[in-house]
Amino acid sequence: MNKLFSWALGGESAQGSHSEKRINLALQGGGAHGAFTWGVIDRLLEDGRVDIDGLSGASAGAINAVMLADGLARGGREEARKRLADFWRAASVDGGLSPVQRQVFDRLLTADSFATAPMNSWMQSMGRLMGTDVNPLNINPLKRLIERFVDFDAIRSSGRDLFISTTNAQTGDLRIFTAAELTPEVVMASAALPPLFRAVEIDGEHYWDGGYTSNPPLLPFLQTKDSEDVLLVQIFPVRREETPTSSREIAGRTSEIAFNAPMYAELRALDAVDRIATEQGKGARRLRLHRIVLDEREVATDAASRLNNQFDFFQTLHELGRNAAERFLAEHFDAIGSHGTMDAATEADQEYVRG
Repeated sequence: MNKLFSWALGGESAQGSHSEKRINLALQGGGAHGAFTWGVIDRLLEDGRVDIDGLSGASAGAINAVMLADGLARGGREEARKRLADFWRAASVDGGLSPVQRQVFDRLLTADSFATAPMNSWMQSMGRLMGTDVNPLNINPLKRLIERFVDFDAIRSSGRDLFISTTNAQTGDLRIFTAAELTPEVVMASAALPPLFRAVEIDGEHYWDGGYTSNPPLLPFLQTKDSEDVLLVQIFPVRREETPTSSREIAGRTSEIAFNAPMYAELRALDAVDRIATEQGKGARRLRLHRIVLDEREVATDAASRLNNQFDFFQTLHELGRNAAERFLAEHFDAIGSHGTMDAATEADQEYVRG
């Protein structure tokens, strides 16, 4: 975070001279709930009134961002819609992984102990499930899907800003990879949730899930030259109405808090950038923020559901995402390019009070 904040005030201040409504997407991670984001993107692309400039993502958000960037680079909106749909179908329980890869996926993603056990017995439960190593062969089914669907050369040559967050497994530091640095290993690292998968080695360093340190990246958009509007697609609930009491509920809520914390830290940083720029009288770049949130009242969003890889569940989330995007367009389309519909200072302050 400090590295991001240190250069934030140095960003470009000019808004791109486009007549269309243009926006950046910042996509939060959240396992199977990433299918909600698929639905949001699908509806935005179908609507056709919003052009997507830059993208950022962590974990499942990184996967959606890369699939979207690939489709746009290779065939535009319809190709992007098709590639996202094909990916989520392939990632489902009967989507075409090899028997060995599917066995790993199923044993891990349907293990109730992983999704619900308190942390002090979690590792013991997983050890009993799969022996001394959670994933002893280090099989990552995601690698095959990424290599099958993504043309990294096309993304790198597209000129589109892309920011993928990862967490250094040894130092705990955030590292954000750009489009120019994108490889299958980068996407795998951003989604490498321990202890399901080992840290992914890149340039001699080892990286885990990006959701721990930037979920999703927001500050890098201060350095881009296109749209100043950023639409945050948030998967983890802002708040829960009921206090968790069971071990299942407690484990799930603590996970939600942990993966939302980096986002609120970046919102506080964005507010600080705005205040410093105002105090110093500088015309620094400022972001117009918007948000779409997965509503836990519409579908079960406990920890176990984030590991549900049934295609009908993906379809349910996809439809919820489309509906949420439809509401956003109806209520806030006119604000894009004019003013934000989400205030960084208010959100950060509320979370500070809540948390």
